Amino acid sequence: MNRTTVALLAALEAFIVVAIGIAIALVPLTLLWAVQYGFAIDWAVFWRAAVDVWLLGHGADLTVALDPLTIARLGVLEAGEPFTVSLAPLGIGLVTVLLGARTGRRAADSGLWLTGVLSATLTVVVLSAVLSVTAREEIVSPSLLGGIGSPPLVYLVGLAVGLIGARLGRGDEPIGGRVGEYVERTTDRIGVRGRAIAAASLRGGAIVAAGIVGAAAVTVAIVLFASFGTVIGLYESSGMGITGGIAVTIAQLAYLPNLVVWCAAWLLGPGFAIGVGTSVSPATTLLGPVPGIPVLGAIPAGDLPFGFLGLIVPVLVGFLAAAAVRPAIVRAVGSAGLVRSLVLTAVGIALVASVLMGLLALASSGAMGPERLQEVGPAPLAVALATLATTGVAALVGMASGRYSSVER
Repeated sequence: MNRTTVALLAALEAFIVVAIGIAIALVPLTLLWAVQYGFAIDWAVFWRAAVDVWLLGHGADLTVALDPLTIARLGVLEAGEPFTVSLAPLGIGLVTVLLGARTGRRAADSGLWLTGVLSATLTVVVLSAVLSVTAREEIVSPSLLGGIGSPPLVYLVGLAVGLIGARLGRGDEPIGGRVGEYVERTTDRIGVRGRAIAAASLRGGAIVAAGIVGAAAVTVAIVLFASFGTVIGLYESSGMGITGGIAVTIAQLAYLPNLVVWCAAWLLGPGFAIGVGTSVSPATTLLGPVPGIPVLGAIPAGDLPFGFLGLIVPVLVGFLAAAAVRPAIVRAVGSAGLVRSLVLTAVGIALVASVLMGLLALASSGAMGPERLQEVGPAPLAVALATLATTGVAALVGMASGRYSSVER
């Protein structure tokens, strides 16, 4: 294929990615408009709401300024002043990353990956700018800078994952051109030992983060199943109807990755907050008034007597990750300086894992309402430090296990 064809196909795929992301919110909202409101409200209201959800899912903040009549109907007096909503539904962004990875793989297969990546990214920038402008109105207004810049950045993450994965699958260098040459020169300077430690640290840290998140996902599923009655009761008491219930369920599914990260923060120890001055952690559960969102009914109302057993998860995952990458270090380094290399790798694993978990905590937290609801989710720094402490000790123990021989298999 020539450059023009690659650029056009990449732009078309980027357009489809944006359309799918908006449709996730627009379809149920349109059903709500037709069934619940009988076409009585201007459809543009629901269009702007869908765009707002899409932008919020990619990290753009929303500024909400409710009128006095709406405040009186809701009974939320503290919403009299404009407030920010920044709690991103990570499910929306995850869809963009996955679809972006598909585009990245296609760009790699075309042989003109730079053209494909630039075309797709530019398309998302233009669409994000248009959508951000059309979604602005008096009540809810997305940040223009965040609305234009955040979706392309999220999409670029997916493009990079797909592109690098496809190139590695073919046996090529992950990054070609001058950037690839610079990376190769840099890795040559640190030598075989340094490359082995860096690779093992990245691999081990990724294993730790994936293991903690995986355990958190299983825990969330178990807790939701155990709290099924409470969740259904909140649905029934809300009186939202079938169509409204479907819309709320889809919204909760978009926030499901957030709940998984919150649970991961709970397993690590710091826990998370549902409002200023609240805390849900293995040590204590201190909650104020909780929004009547059905899925939040799964949050435990009191302290759990065996809550600290959750700390076993990051310790076990850290130990297993270190044990998994240890043989590669032993083979690459040999007997000379092996202990130092193992210690450095254990520290590297903990650092990589702490950065990853801290970033996940940052992405999953934010503001979801006025006043006390300006602080929702885990504290990123606390999560990163807890990951560093728990997995660091466990990784050191994992590195200390086994034989100290280069013939280890």
